[in-house]
Amino acid sequence: MDTPYGSAPTPVWERPEPQPRSAPVPLSRAKIAATAIQLADAHGLDGLSVRKIAKELGVGPMRLYDYVVNRSELLDLMVDAVYAEIAEASQHSEWRATVLAIAHATRAAALDHEWFADLLGGRPHLGPHALAVGEATAAALSRAPGVRGIDDLQRAVGAFNAFIVGALRREVTERRTARATGTDVSAWQAALGPYLTRMLETGRYPTVARLVIDGAHLNAEETFHHNLTAILDGITGHPHT
Repeated sequence: MDTPYGSAPTPVWERPEPQPRSAPVPLSRAKIAATAIQLADAHGLDGLSVRKIAKELGVGPMRLYDYVVNRSELLDLMVDAVYAEIAEASQHSEWRATVLAIAHATRAAALDHEWFADLLGGRPHLGPHALAVGEATAAALSRAPGVRGIDDLQRAVGAFNAFIVGALRREVTERRTARATGTDVSAWQAALGPYLTRMLETGRYPTVARLVIDGAHLNAEETFHHNLTAILDGITGHPHT
């Protein structure tokens, strides 16, 4: 495919599936992606390889290259399969309900497939299901009261996406840290509690003390929803009661 930047391979989304061959194990891109997702869920992206996927499918590694030309295309297929799960949540008539549903579905997908969070925040995902989620998100935000034109919409989409990426990466990182150390947030806080108490009693950190002592202690899901609501309130310019 010729582009303004030179010759580039046709995107995997536009290449037809290879013709079926007489082989003991039938393959498809969807089957390869589903197997890759299972392996990544169990072992992370570092444990993912064409050889392991081929072994799981019971085929030779070279056969997979008929369907994907490189690891990047494999990741594209995996990511878009996850976006297919998220897209199911985007059917709501009211703009805020749509955005909330997409955000919570994205969070659920990232917790089910932690590697997915690692692939958020880089270049845009352009698979058909990712584009469908992007369209549903942008269309919903375009109907928000505070969004009056394309500049407002760009800022709203940017703020929403930045929140999603940051919130999910932080939550997934904490889950991984808890597994690696055997210590969850509550246990970590309890271990450092005496030190923190002594530091706060010095009076040098009054605002931090207010946050620690008087602030609401929400669980991860409540925190996500609370902060997401604050983002949407900022977009509309009117607090949601």
